[in-house]
Amino acid sequence: MLNLLKRLFKKDQLILLAAGTCVTLIMIAFFLHQPKFLHLLNLKIYDHYLRQYHQPAATDVPVIIDLDEKSLAELGQWPWPRYRVAMLLKFLTAYGAVGVASDIIYGEPDRTSPTIMQRDVKRELGIDMGFKNLPEDLLDYDKLLAFNLKDGPFILGFDFIRRLDEHSGLAAREDCYVRPAKVAVLSPPGAPSPQDVLPQAEGMICPIAPLAKAAPESGFITITPDLDSVYRRVPLLYTCNGEIYASLALATLMQASGQKSIILKMSTLGIESIKFNGIVIPTDARGQMLINYRGGSRTFEYISASDVLNRKLEPGRLAGKIAFIGTSSSGLKDIRATPLDPGFPGVEAHATIVDNILSEQLLSVPDWAPGMEFLGMLAGGLVTTFLLMWARASWIILPLIGMGYAMWHGSVLLYEEQRYFLSPMYSYITLALTFTTLTIIKFWREEAAKRFIHGAFAHYLAPSVISQIMDNPDALSLEGQEKDITIQFSDVRSFTSLSEKLSPTQVTNLLHDYLTPMTRIITEHEGTLDKFIGDAVMAFWNAPLDIENHQEKALRAALAQQDKLIELNEEFLTKYGFTIAVGIGIHSGPVRVGNMGSADLFDYTLIGDNVNLASRLEGLTKYYGQKLVVSRNIVDACGDGFVFRILDRVRVKGKEEPVTIYTAYTPEEAEERKEELTTYNQAHEAYVAQDFAKALELFSKVAELGNEQVLCDMYIERCEHLMENPPDCHWDCVFTHKTK
Repeated sequence: MLNLLKRLFKKDQLILLAAGTCVTLIMIAFFLHQPKFLHLLNLKIYDHYLRQYHQPAATDVPVIIDLDEKSLAELGQWPWPRYRVAMLLKFLTAYGAVGVASDIIYGEPDRTSPTIMQRDVKRELGIDMGFKNLPEDLLDYDKLLAFNLKDGPFILGFDFIRRLDEHSGLAAREDCYVRPAKVAVLSPPGAPSPQDVLPQAEGMICPIAPLAKAAPESGFITITPDLDSVYRRVPLLYTCNGEIYASLALATLMQASGQKSIILKMSTLGIESIKFNGIVIPTDARGQMLINYRGGSRTFEYISASDVLNRKLEPGRLAGKIAFIGTSSSGLKDIRATPLDPGFPGVEAHATIVDNILSEQLLSVPDWAPGMEFLGMLAGGLVTTFLLMWARASWIILPLIGMGYAMWHGSVLLYEEQRYFLSPMYSYITLALTFTTLTIIKFWREEAAKRFIHGAFAHYLAPSVISQIMDNPDALSLEGQEKDITIQFSDVRSFTSLSEKLSPTQVTNLLHDYLTPMTRIITEHEGTLDKFIGDAVMAFWNAPLDIENHQEKALRAALAQQDKLIELNEEFLTKYGFTIAVGIGIHSGPVRVGNMGSADLFDYTLIGDNVNLASRLEGLTKYYGQKLVVSRNIVDACGDGFVFRILDRVRVKGKEEPVTIYTAYTPEEAEERKEELTTYNQAHEAYVAQDFAKALELFSKVAELGNEQVLCDMYIERCEHLMENPPDCHWDCVFTHKTK
């Protein structure tokens, strides 16, 4: 298998294939185990769908009878006396409600009932308290409420205790009389029993026995949030002590419609759906239904309980309606966080469930969704891997964006048209992670290849030239370009005679010790090393990359080289017994720069008359006794950053056009030699003015200072010659050099 892959793919492609496969396998492991952070991210994607594509309520059947702030202000704080609750129920049926469900658990006797008050006062204060003219029906408010419950479509709420805690004060009550649901189970062979898959409870918080026995129906209000404390789904059925119970919303629908039973359809994975009154309700394997929230709080109609008790509604106002009694008051702590509203009244969740079922607009994650998500994830990883194996990362961005859009759009269409939630999360993460990982590997491999090539040719080409070739291989041709370039030539004076005193090994070591710091200074000042010519060095600035102020940088490099030579000479004197002198010539002008040579072998270098002139300037350093000679072009380009001293106006060998040559100093050095430079300039001005006697006198004074003996001796000799042989009237001060 490995040999086959090696025949089919190159080494780099095999590395990408292996990496892409590993990333995909890691994502498969995440998909199978569903880590918490990815589960939470998936929930947020579901929330986005719900926020983006939710629709308004499809029915007006459910209404909220709200124990709001207004009701509490008008009728007193909660809990209210049960006679008032009985009145509320009676009035709701009188207004036409076909179902009235209470999202409130009446778990304790009403301590405001006269009989209970009479008993408590007798026990605690020893006083016999009597009630005159009070009808017998009002002596016990719980009996009154129970009597009213018998005659109407009322559903009482209760709650489950998932795990009993001896320290919580909660215990399973033996006198719970809430009614289990009538459930018909359709179960194929091999399917689990409902009690094995439904949410299970160990106990209940029930209405007191008289109320529970009297109520026609009861339903649990238990709902558990997801990991992020947001309520997205609700169990429609619960099991406790071997019995199955219906939720408050489902029990209310059963009571309002006259349906006495529901059908529970099982599969080998668990619960498949719940069928009620011909409506199929899709659920997850545990019988939980996704709540298709229609909006934030008060999406459904809210009616203040005080308005009902004060008979402010028009007759028939609630005809055909299902009323849920609950509260929007934050003080009664029935506020839940939903994907659409962090402060959603819990009672409205029951109304939303009723709306979802009656309108049959039910959200679900179908059984085939995990398989489709798995295939999408696999496609995202493998397609991205194969694309990156055969193409550059930049070329496949559009195809990947297209694939990502297709995944998202397909998921959205399923949600909008079929109300199926098919998450693209794992496909997206796999696609993005594979693309990122493989792009990094490709980048790393390309950089490694560049480093290899760079290292292989670093001894033959200047680093900047190699970098240009690596960045733009198409530039590797014989064609060049004309540019304004600053050229530097440097040469060790009398190196041939010096090398005669050394062995070949010592000569090699000397050149290494000298050339290494010199070339380093050139590159540090953004110069390009062209070539070594024995002990001579050729370098240039402003190619292959454009360098700002390249004349100034070349001049600074030359001065730094001279300073470095002072340090080196101390070592050379100790190591070899002598010091060396170096002459540097710098000129700037248009040349042709590029890869020059044959079709098989070539060199990145310069060609042009200005290159020759720079070489001639280096040769003149010995004649004028200078370390550095620069042209007028360098003087004009560098401005006031340096101090220049004119040396001569010359016609170099091979050129007819005369040039003015200079040497350069830093401002600090010029200040130290101020007297010398001032006298020299006066001497040169007298020389140009043909006042050779004065020039002779001044050059002699400069020579006495001992810094410019060679230069001054040359001018003294010239002045003496010109005094004996005065030039003609057309003298241009130009001295023609016959040698290089």
